[in-house]
Amino acid sequence: MIGILDYGMGNLSSVTNALDYLGINNQIVNIPEAFSDIDRLIIPGVGSYGQAMKNIKSKNYLKLIHEFQKSGKPILGICLGMQLLSNSGTEPSQIDGLDLIQGKVIMLPKEKCNKIPHVGWNGIKLVNQHPILDGIKLSADFYFVHSYYFSELRSENIISTTEYGINFPSIVCNDAQNVVGIQFHPEKSQKQGLQILENFSQLTYA
Repeated sequence: MIGILDYGMGNLSSVTNALDYLGINNQIVNIPEAFSDIDRLIIPGVGSYGQAMKNIKSKNYLKLIHEFQKSGKPILGICLGMQLLSNSGTEPSQIDGLDLIQGKVIMLPKEKCNKIPHVGWNGIKLVNQHPILDGIKLSADFYFVHSYYFSELRSENIISTTEYGINFPSIVCNDAQNVVGIQFHPEKSQKQGLQILENFSQLTYA
């Protein structure tokens, strides 16, 4: 069962609809007790890093997310949810993140990027193999909407990068590979994006 974390920062219906379309069992996680019912967790999100972390802490999810990760169960962060996996963010000011993947979230550089936010279809370049990309055509484009990006990662934690004025990490993972962050929206990225969600539903770790 995949749980979709409801912390008041995102459109849960698009992820739910995509999983329903794929025939993957899922439920909204909106109370701490629901963590006991799931074996995978998706953290979606749109909005401010700072507000998101405030909401997660106020709903008493922080310790539960850490325990979930330590148990080896897979976690997928999407867009803002991916950024929250970092050690810290800078929106609107320096704030601690979930601390699941080493790195810091900062704003895309205005002097190098054509337009901020980065909105629209863009490609990815493979850096390290990971089963989240099994069966994916790397020539495909995926749908992005973001103004901040995951920086200061170790090379082994980067699965793919994307070019938008700079090369930024578009898919990342932790050392154990059970925590994956995706900057684009797989649920809005047609067939290839749906394949990523299918792959996540099949990830297994000891």
